[in-house]
Amino acid sequence: MRNRKSGYGCPEGCPVESTLDVIGGKWKGVILYYLLDGTKRFNELRRLMSGITQRMLSLQLSELEKDGIVNRKVFPEVPPKVEYSVTEFGRTLEPIITQMNEWGEKYKSRMKGGV
Repeated sequence: MRNRKSGYGCPEGCPVESTLDVIGGKWKGVILYYLLDGTKRFNELRRLMSGITQRMLSLQLSELEKDGIVNRKVFPEVPPKVEYSVTEFGRTLEPIITQMNEWGEKYKSRMKGGV
């Protein structure tokens, strides 16, 4: 587990804070959403996620890898080929990501309706 700064206001050891530390932020959930669909290369992820910079994608993937959520496989060829996939442990986040997607669809629909 990476050394993180606390700041969500949960009591020490709060599981919600631990979860948000791993998948929180603007991009990690989106990265996982795409990787749950299958292995992707770096530039493939970048194309899928308009608005993310190369540096930010690299940082987020690195953090997910350090947390054991994403696997990075480097192929020994020129030019280098790198693929990212979700680890077995990362797959345990699938229900959470799926529910976030479903909730987001409902929210977008509700906002279009002006409620």
